[in-house]
This record gives sequence, structure tokens and C-alpha cells, in this order.
Amino acid sequence: MNKKAVCLISGGLDSSVTSFIAKDEGYDIFALSFNYGQRHNKEIKSSQEIAKAADVKKHIIIDLNLSEFGGSSLLDKKIQPDLDNKLNDIGKNIPNTYVPARNTIFLSIALAYAETIDADAIFIGATSADYSGYPDCRPEYFKAFQKLFDLATKKGIQGGQIKIKTPLLSLSKSEIIKKGIKLNVPFEKTWSCYLGEDKACGRCDSCLLRLKGFKQAGKKDPINYNFLPDWYK
Repeated sequence: MNKKAVCLISGGLDSSVTSFIAKDEGYDIFALSFNYGQRHNKEIKSSQEIAKAADVKKHIIIDLNLSEFGGSSLLDKKIQPDLDNKLNDIGKNIPNTYVPARNTIFLSIALAYAETIDADAIFIGATSADYSGYPDCRPEYFKAFQKLFDLATKKGIQGGQIKIKTPLLSLSKSEIIKKGIKLNVPFEKTWSCYLGEDKACGRCDSCLLRLKGFKQAGKKDPINYNFLPDWYK
């Protein structure tokens, strides 16, 4: 039997590349996405497209309404995500797009799913090189969570391990894109923009980091934008 992995797929660029890495490493993929009350559902639609392209064994979308808590511009439409930041300033402070404890919640649910299907690993597309200021995307965070996995699971107690796999953690966005190109990731199906318009805004931090990555990789981003910064043109 093939190895099993739970892959967290948001529909964004990083999680999409991560799922294709898991596929390339020979895992049977059980995809997990979250409809957590975010300001638009475009990433959910993208997650379905990516799950199909990655030929996952099963794709579960969990409804989890974190907008009841608020505390983030991704959950509260009264708060506008930051726009037009300078690239050098992104990541210096925790942005208002940070969703409190999001990765902790998602990984906990992924762990429950992994235990249920006797998975060997959980893949998450976190990256700290093009760090956006999120405290739950740091290497120290995942090391601590691995200890929790080992202590809190049947497999861990019996001498096995469910591994947290973060294959993109030390890669830049351009390196991630290059890896995705080699793995035939359909980037045109991904969605990174914090806004939910017909086209990506080209102005939020996520769009800017994505555009920077494609620029440095020497490739054109295949999705459409409402606006492109001068340095990308």
C-alpha cells in the first residue's frame, strides 16, 4: 500500500505546489480545505480544481465559521486588507490579514483526520522565506507542533509518527514557482489574492509576493490582474 498523507489545500499557490510535491513523493493524498468564513469563496473553488488536478483520493471541505470571532481583515469585511505596501516592508509587522490561531486550528483538525485514516504525514504549504509576518508560519512553530503530534496521537505513543511536512518552509516564492513548474502545477487554477473580485487585485501583500516570485522566476503569472505594479511590467 502507498503512503497516505493529509494535504491542507487552500487553493493558493503554496498549498498547490505542496500537494503536487506530496504526489511526487508517492503519497496517496487526502485533501482537506476549510470554508472558515473568509471574505470570499474563490479560494475554495480553486482548492477543488487543484485537488482534482492532483488526483487526490478524497477531498473534504470543512465548514468552520471563524468570522464569529473576527479579528482579521480576512474574516471581517469592515476591515480592509493592506494595499500597495512596499515589498521591503511586507513581513516587518503582523498584518491585519493574520487570522488568530488559524494554522493551529487547521493542523489540529488535520491531525484528527490523519489519525482516522492512519496517515503517515500532514503536508502544509507554509513558507518563512517570503514571510508575511504570520507567527504560525515559523520553523519554531512547526517544531513545537511536531512534539504535540508525537505526544497526542496513538501512533506517537506506540512508537510511530505522523510527520508534519513543510517542504516549502525555507524556499523563496520564486523557488516555489520553479518547483511547481517542474511538477506541472496548474498555476492558472490557483488563487492568492485577499480580495474576491473577478481578477486578482495586484495590490495586496499576497498578490505582491506572488508577482515578485514570478518576476524573479522569469515567468509570467498566468492569472489576470486588475492592476500590475510598475516593477512587474
